[in-house]
This record gives sequence, structure tokens and C-alpha cells, in this order.
Amino acid sequence: MDTIASLFSFITWPVSWVIVQFHTVYGAIFGPDTGWAWGLSIVSLVILIRICLIPLFVKQIKATRAMQTLQPEMKKIQERYKNDKQRQSEEMMKLYKETGTNPLSSCLPILAQSPFFFALYHVLNGIASNDTIGRIDQPLLESAQKAHIFGAPLASKFFSSEADVTALSASLTDVRVVTAIMIIMMSASQFFTQRQLMTKNVDTTVKTPFMQQQKLLMYVFPVMFAVFGVNFPVGVLVYWLTTNVWTMGQQMYVIHNNPTPGSKAQASYLERLHKHVTEHGRTRGRGEKAIVKAIVAKGRDRNEFERKFINGLSKAGFAAQADGTVVKSDASTVVETEDGTTVTAGTPKRQQPKRQSKSQRQSAKPGESEPKTSLTKSGEPDDAQEGAKPAGAKKPGAGGRSKAQSGQRKGPQRPKSPSKK
Repeated sequence: MDTIASLFSFITWPVSWVIVQFHTVYGAIFGPDTGWAWGLSIVSLVILIRICLIPLFVKQIKATRAMQTLQPEMKKIQERYKNDKQRQSEEMMKLYKETGTNPLSSCLPILAQSPFFFALYHVLNGIASNDTIGRIDQPLLESAQKAHIFGAPLASKFFSSEADVTALSASLTDVRVVTAIMIIMMSASQFFTQRQLMTKNVDTTVKTPFMQQQKLLMYVFPVMFAVFGVNFPVGVLVYWLTTNVWTMGQQMYVIHNNPTPGSKAQASYLERLHKHVTEHGRTRGRGEKAIVKAIVAKGRDRNEFERKFINGLSKAGFAAQADGTVVKSDASTVVETEDGTTVTAGTPKRQQPKRQSKSQRQSAKPGESEPKTSLTKSGEPDDAQEGAKPAGAKKPGAGGRSKAQSGQRKGPQRPKSPSKK
């Protein structure tokens, strides 16, 4: 670890300078030799670094979602060229280039933090070794050695010898209890952060190997923190615990306000958004407008939760616009089905007359083949309505049916037209 930290010695001076500036402020409040002054200086260093890394965090989110979208295509490439690794790599790179994604973008925040982490480790290790490093001169070195966090010196480790701990005016029991508690908190925060990502912010409609990888990391990362944490000084544990808590809070904010499409978090978000829109009749903020705009632009590619949201707005009398706004709709309710087609609710469908079968047409009476209209008086007898018929003509079916002659079909026959002479 010391060798790795020395590789990042070029950034030791800026890191130590930032810590000294924060220590000057907190030292005036809590006292220059207290653990609060030095501990809060390290916490403030973490917050400053993470604020500067917010643009990289946004890129990480976009890259992660893009990789989730590409997982089905990547799986097809792997199956198609499973016997040709070179062609498989070429097709993968081609896919990344066409979609504009970069697999390393999801690791940018961790990679960007690494130099600061090792530089801080180098500074704290110098305090334990009684060496001045960067902006930490002799008076500041003596002040940092006197600083204790709940009885544990900043530069002490879980496996520090009793002689080293005694030299820093502390007991080995206090050091191990404090470091053990901080390691457990650090691992627990990492596990909760990864679990929150897996259970709430993953697209459940697509089963990909990416989900299995994330589930594996959910258990591997906390173990790694526990194994390496016993070799970290207390000050570095403060740094890493603070950055884990920051990551957890930052991810909770993203999941609550900008969830992954198709995830459980998106279903909860769209339910809250639907409730707000139906109560106030509008979207609030650029974030909500951007999400509504993206849902409208998808068209038939909307997932189940997005279709439910659009249908809910339509039933409530609202219509989502292409610019992300929501307006009151006086038109008929438009409902989107699962296949992407739309059906207008509230407008009755035109009913087509039922087509009669051949046997029904043959068995029907000539006077009843057409339905009665409203112009026909219901009180008049049928004979009055058939005044045009000759008086001697028999009604079909009256007096029983005559037996069918040979060569004729059974059933009532049409009257023969008079022959022209």
C-alpha cells in the first residue's frame, strides 16, 4: 500500500493543502488539536471531491443504463461468435462505437477518486511515521498526532502494534473497537447501496448477465472493504465511510427522481407523478418535463409502467405533450393498448347488422325478411300492411305445409312469377 501511495505523491501537496485550510477553520471552532477539527477536515475534503465529481457521476449513470440496454445485443454476439473470440471482440467494439457507449464510463468516479484516496493515505501514514509531508509541517504534525476520534488516533490501524498506539497516547483496545465499528459501517453502507440498486433501479423486463454481475458485486465489495479496511488508518476509514454515505445518498436521490426505465423505482415514480398531475394539472420542474417528454417520444416502445401512466392521464382528462407539459383534454379519452395501438374510449363502436345464415333466410317469412321500421304503425294488423297482395293468395305456412314434390327442395318456395304471354 505504501508503494502505491508513493506513486500518487504528485497530488499529496494539493490534498494536504486542502486539509490544512479546512483544519484552520474547524480548529478555530473546536480547537486545533481535537479529533473534531481533523476529522471534519477529512470529511470536508471528501465532500469537496465528490461535488467536483458530480459530472462524472452523471456520465456513470448514462453509461450504466446504456450498457443495460445493450446487454441483449451483446449476448447475441457472444452466442453467434462463441468459437471466434477475435471476431467477438471486433463486433463488441463495433456495437460500442455505433451506440456511443463506453464500458469504462461506469468506473469513472472510482478511478477519479483513487489518486485522492492514496494521497490521503500517504499523508496519514506520514503522520504515523512522524514525517512531514506536503503542507503538513512539524507543528501541524504534532497537532494531528494528538487528535483522536473516539479514543483512536487518526494514523492508527486495526493491526497497529501496542507500542505504536502507546506512542500516540491511546490504547490498543480503543483503536480496535473504533476501527472495527467503522469497517462494519463502511461495508454495510456499500452493501445497502448495491442492494438498493439491484432491487429498485434495475430494468426487470430484461434478464441479462449484467444483473448477475451486479448481484455478485453486491456481496464481493463489502467483503473487500472488510479485508482491506484492517490495513487502513482511522483517517482513511473516515474518508471511505464518508464517500460511501455520500454515494448512498446520491443514489437514493437519483432513484427517487430519475429512475431506470422498466424498474420498480420507475413504477413508484410514475404513480407519484400521476397523482401530482391530476391534482395540480401540470408538471413541475425540468426533471419531470424531461421524463414526460421521453415517454411521449417513445411511442409504441413504451414499457408497461409508461403505458399505464399515459392511460391514467387520458382517463383523468389530461394529455401529455411532446415538450413534456400536460394539458387538459376535452376530447374523448385515448387509451393505449399493450401492442401500442390506441383506442378511443367513450365513443360507441358502429354496430354492423348480424348476417343471417342460409337456413334462417329460407325459413323466414317473406313479410318478415326486412325489419319493421318506425314508420309502420304497431297497432295495424299484418293483413292491413299487406294490402298489395291478391285476395286469393295464401300466406306461406297457413293451413300446414304441403309435401315437397319430387325434385324440389323442402321448405317454403318462392311464388312463381306470372309468365309473359
